[in-house]
Amino acid sequence: MAADDVGELRGVLAHEAGHIAGRHYSRTRDAYQTAGMTSIVSMVLGAAAVLAGGGDAGMGLIMAGQGMAQGQVLAYSRAQESTTDQAGASYLDDIGVSGKGMISFFEKLRSQEILAQVRQDPYMRSHPLNSTRIMNLRDILEKSEHWDKPVEPDLNEKFLRLKAKLAGYLQPPSRTLKQYPLTDTSISARYARVYAYHKALEWDLALAEADALIALEPDNAYFYEIKGQILFENGRVEEALPVLEKAVQTAPQEPLIMTALGQALVSQENLDWMARAVPILEDAVRLDRSNSFAWFNLARAYSWLEQDGDAALATAERFYSVGAAHLALGHARKAMQEFKEGTPKWLRAQDILFVSEEAAAKILKQQRRQRRAAVVH
Repeated sequence: MAADDVGELRGVLAHEAGHIAGRHYSRTRDAYQTAGMTSIVSMVLGAAAVLAGGGDAGMGLIMAGQGMAQGQVLAYSRAQESTTDQAGASYLDDIGVSGKGMISFFEKLRSQEILAQVRQDPYMRSHPLNSTRIMNLRDILEKSEHWDKPVEPDLNEKFLRLKAKLAGYLQPPSRTLKQYPLTDTSISARYARVYAYHKALEWDLALAEADALIALEPDNAYFYEIKGQILFENGRVEEALPVLEKAVQTAPQEPLIMTALGQALVSQENLDWMARAVPILEDAVRLDRSNSFAWFNLARAYSWLEQDGDAALATAERFYSVGAAHLALGHARKAMQEFKEGTPKWLRAQDILFVSEEAAAKILKQQRRQRRAAVVH
C-alpha cells in the first residue's frame, strides 16, 4: 500500500528474497542464543559479585552484560540488512530491471524516521540508517545498465489495480473515496470505488462503477465477479447467478471465482441448484485443495443430495486444510465407513485420518507440556 509503482514493490520483494536466500531466520535464532549466553554469564558473575559484597559492581556487571547481549543482536541484524540490500540489488540486475524503485522506497522509509538522524544512535538500531542504505545502494544500482529502464506499463497497471482493490477492501470508504476521487476515471480508481461504495452500502453507485468497468473491459472476469458479489450480498441472488457464471466462463481456471458461483447456488437451498453447484465446487477444490470455503459449500451440497460419504469427506478435507486436525478426525472416520474399502475416496479419508491423528497427538503433547510448565512457574 505504501508503494507508488511496481518498481518499488519489486525492490521490497528483492530485499526480502535476500533474507530467504541467506537463511537469516534460522541464523538469527543462533545469534539470539549466543547473546543469551552472554547475558547469562553476566548475570552469574554479577550475582557472585553481589554475594561477595560488591553490590554496585555486581549490578554493573549484570547491566553491562544485558547491554552487550542487546548490542550483539542489533549488530548482527544490521549486518544482515546490509548484505540483504546488496543481494536484492544483485537480483534486480540479474532479471534486467531498474533498481530505482528500491531507492525510492528507502527514501520513503527515511522520511518516516521518527527522530532526526543527527540524534539517532546507529549502534542501537536493528537496521542501518536509511541514509546509509540509500548511499550504499546507489553505488551499486546506478552502475547497472538497467538503471534508466522504465517500469513496464502493463505490469504497473496490474499493480495499480491490486493496490486499488486492497484499498477498497481494507480502508474505510471515506478514506478510499478521498484517495480515488470521482475526477479520477482510471480503471484502478473505479475498481477502488466499487469496493468503497459496496462497504458503504451504496449499492447503486457500486453497481454503476462495476458496469462502467465491464464496459471498458468486457472480458475481465474480476469485474463480473465484483458485480456478482454486490448483487449476491444485497440479496439479489438470481440476478447474481448469470453474472458470476459469466465470470467463471471468462476465467475457467480461477477457483475463487468458481467458489463464489458455487456459494450463490448453494445459498438458495434448492435441490436442482445444489446439483448444479457440485461440479463447479469440485473443480474449485481440484484446482485449490486448501480452499476451505469451497469444501464447506461442497459438503453442504453433498448433504442436501444425501451423499453422506462425500459430505463427510468434504468436511474432513475442510478441517484438514485449515489445520484443525482434531475436527477432521471424526469426519474422516465417518467417510471411511461410507465408502468401500480400497476405493480412492476411502484411501483419501484414511490418509486424512492418519495424518490428523498424528497432528492431534502432537498438539495434545504440546498442551500437556505447556500446562506442566505453567504449574512449575
